[in-house]
Amino acid sequence: MSARTYEVRTYGCQMNVHDSERLSGLLEGAGYVRAPAGSDGADVVVFNTCAVRENADNRLYGNLGQLVPKKAARPGMQIAVGGCLAQKDRDTIVKRAPWVDVVFGTHNIGQLPVLLERARIAEEAQVEIVESLETFPSTLPSRRESAYAAWVAISVGCNNTCTFCIVPALRGKEKDRRPGDVLAEVEALVAEGVIEVTLLGQNVNAYGSDIGDREAFGKLLRATGAVEGLERIRFTSPHPRDFTDDVIAAMAETPTVMHQLHMPLQSGSDRVLKAMRRSYRQDRYLGIIEKVRAAMPDSAITTDIIVGFPGETEEDFAQTLHVVREARFAQAFTFQYSKRPGTPAADMEGQIPKAVVQERYERLVALQEEISWEQNKTQVGRTLEVLVAEGEGRKDDATRRLSGRAPDNRLVHFERPEGGQARPGDMVTVEITYAAPHHLLAERPALSVRRTRAGDAWERRTAAPAPQPAGVMLGLPTIGAPAAGAAVPAAAAGGCSAC
Repeated sequence: MSARTYEVRTYGCQMNVHDSERLSGLLEGAGYVRAPAGSDGADVVVFNTCAVRENADNRLYGNLGQLVPKKAARPGMQIAVGGCLAQKDRDTIVKRAPWVDVVFGTHNIGQLPVLLERARIAEEAQVEIVESLETFPSTLPSRRESAYAAWVAISVGCNNTCTFCIVPALRGKEKDRRPGDVLAEVEALVAEGVIEVTLLGQNVNAYGSDIGDREAFGKLLRATGAVEGLERIRFTSPHPRDFTDDVIAAMAETPTVMHQLHMPLQSGSDRVLKAMRRSYRQDRYLGIIEKVRAAMPDSAITTDIIVGFPGETEEDFAQTLHVVREARFAQAFTFQYSKRPGTPAADMEGQIPKAVVQERYERLVALQEEISWEQNKTQVGRTLEVLVAEGEGRKDDATRRLSGRAPDNRLVHFERPEGGQARPGDMVTVEITYAAPHHLLAERPALSVRRTRAGDAWERRTAAPAPQPAGVMLGLPTIGAPAAGAAVPAAAAGGCSAC
């Protein structure tokens, strides 16, 4: 009998992407195999949901509805819904979509295989939502999407009370991992071939609040930087409230910490920031930017911005445009305010008409596009070492190019080296010849290719499986691309990281 297949569909922020790696690891540990890419369906489909955007509910139920005929035609097929929307809606999901077999929350993802089996035996839906974390996700098995880059969660939950955000209610209070556990995971990943890690937290630089050390995050950056064989360290997303000088010093003084910072602004108006319950003001935010650039002049800074928060006036919006001009962001992930039931902002007076929000949004995007292009043009003529990525360039096959990330996380497309010697995970040194608002281009042959352990790991992972004796069905699942900081990721950068 062949193994049952699975598919995980992920919506939302980096935390959800990382959770999906754990869900895949759990399912494979229970004997499931990933459904081949492009296949007509899987025996188990898992939705890992986000609750940040206003249309998250409609999107989920629309996708669930599309599976009704497939489930009817596929005996034994199961559908599971987890993540933030499942934590919020609980029994509502089964009422609205009675063909769903399992509903689980953000705190008990480790129970998915058990719940699927229980639903199969009982022949009825299993809904299990718990109110506090059962097991830190990083202790669960994982099927990493990348052989060369990895997420490493250092905390879960959030202690902030932003009025537009429902995440703290769904993810709970912040819980920090012990530094030794984080470092042990990083060392294990490096031993497997990983050369880039991104430290991940709902409010990553608040790390230490749960263990009583305000400088714990800076110390963790330095300690991670001492791991032999690790070449690049990133982190996301920090909160301006907790961005202290020791973190800036750790970034500047640790060679493997990249000079890249994604720090949500949300609004440039002090009045709106107060209404949002953001614990900083315009001067504080711009002061951090100034300090970062003084310590690391080559740093690339990106942000999140919400347009049309309740009560936002034209003057408030003008203050946001002012900060954008002053900060000179390399990129900004911009969002129209989305009302979320259960958040204080949803009941505030002064909800802004859609047409006004749209007009402001378009002005902000136009300004940031102009600044992003100007910032990228400063890279023309520079020589950069690019980590070759898998799946970052949608047109790579048509253009005969490869794509990857510069140290500051800018996306770079470059001429494919002769002989195909550059593999995902390898490092390629290129000269930038052209800049667009969202990417850089190297149109001349690469200056050098450095083959790495990460490239070796990718090659092993994607190699054709050895022939097996008749009757033994062993195959490698399809390897996907990492979802790190892409150029258009409303999901990646503006989900939970909007805090």
